Amino acid sequence: MIDRRDVGSWLEGPATGHGHPGERLGRPAEGPGSVGRFGRRAVALVLDWFLCWGLAQLLVPEWNAHGLGTLACLFVLNVLLVGATGHTPGHLVLGLQVQTLDGRPAGFARSALRSLLLCLLIPPVVFDPDQRGLHDRAVGTLVVRTR
Repeated sequence: MIDRRDVGSWLEGPATGHGHPGERLGRPAEGPGSVGRFGRRAVALVLDWFLCWGLAQLLVPEWNAHGLGTLACLFVLNVLLVGATGHTPGHLVLGLQVQTLDGRPAGFARSALRSLLLCLLIPPVVFDPDQRGLHDRAVGTLVVRTR
């Protein structure tokens, strides 16, 4: 008789034809250099969002009535910090870094376009089998674990 173990579960996601996220890109399955998974990236984004919300409340409270101050702060934070170090504060706390596909820092130009797409919200929640959001695919970057 066929049971669930034979056919899999919707929780396992679609069959991708390869082992782990990032394998096609030459990334390890676990540990430093492996693809940062959705859960870590989501928590990092929430941490960055709350940090930006607090900064916007202090610096531009009149803009923050509709969240525009928070969104503007998130954009600036991502451009400056990802461009300079590859990390936002949330990434740093969770051991993540934004890199090009060959492991170099993203740089400011990629960071600016990536941040603009991130602020549109749709690109980060639509991702491929390597768990790269549309914003990362568009600029040739990947979020990887640093520890």
